[in-house]
Amino acid sequence: MKGISYSRYGGPEALQYGEVKDPKVGPDTVLVKVRAAAVNPVDWKCREGHLDGVLDAVFPVVPGWDVSGVVVQPGAAVTEFAVGDEVIGYVREDFLSRGTFAEYVAAPVRTLGRKPRNLSFEEAAGLPLAGLTAYQVLIHALEVKRGETVLVHAAAGGVGSLAVQIAAHLGARVIGTASERNHDFVRGLGGEPVTYGPGLAERVRGLAPEGVAAVFDTVGGEALTSSANLLAPEGRMASVADPDVVDFGGRYCFVRPDAEDLKRLAALAEQGAVTVHVSETFPLERTADAHRRSEEGHTRGKLVVTVEWPEEG
Repeated sequence: MKGISYSRYGGPEALQYGEVKDPKVGPDTVLVKVRAAAVNPVDWKCREGHLDGVLDAVFPVVPGWDVSGVVVQPGAAVTEFAVGDEVIGYVREDFLSRGTFAEYVAAPVRTLGRKPRNLSFEEAAGLPLAGLTAYQVLIHALEVKRGETVLVHAAAGGVGSLAVQIAAHLGARVIGTASERNHDFVRGLGGEPVTYGPGLAERVRGLAPEGVAAVFDTVGGEALTSSANLLAPEGRMASVADPDVVDFGGRYCFVRPDAEDLKRLAALAEQGAVTVHVSETFPLERTADAHRRSEEGHTRGKLVVTVEWPEEG
């Protein structure tokens, strides 16, 4: 099959388009015909070797953890899905090798859910990793409740934009940091935008003089210091970007595949409570360009790689 792979850690130039090994369908896996795969910052961080300390790389590595597509073969033990089902998945295993930037992926059944019917394949591909990250932090780590004020950093990004929507759906008041050009976008998601950078703490205090009940950090670094000073008494903080959050009494979170959480997330999408903004799409052979765009760090919503198939019938 055709796919993207890299045989060494490196920059975007390490990504090669061409023939890659066909995936084997194990008893608990599902062979998915890929229609779209979203790009996430973790993809290029893996490619550059930043996760080598926690994930073995079995070269050549096919990158990518997000997918939307169609089931073409369920494994022998799989009863949850049948041929023709449209699915989404956060297809992360405990090593790097068999990713989603290819024509097919053999996905463990625990990583899959049904595709929301109201989303395109491109939109649906952007939901699993970013959506599960937002959902698990807000629901499980921060336990956000109706009426609370939540500060979301990088509110126009892939994770942030979904976090704003989910927090608003929970009945929270959401303040989101974003550049000036993205303020209207954040308002449209249900958040109150503030410009990040020097003076952020004062701007947030202007909106929430008593402090915020919860902080969802997707940036790390200086954002942690500012956030810690903005917490109300008994406030909670979680970061998906910086393990140093624990030094401020917060929690470091790494998203995990969870079929039940993915089911709930898909339900929110079908209810219209959550939408996925796709800022740009790239054909599979231009995955390296998608990685470069992601590394620039200014994406609104999601970047998505698409796989073109001939029309059937």
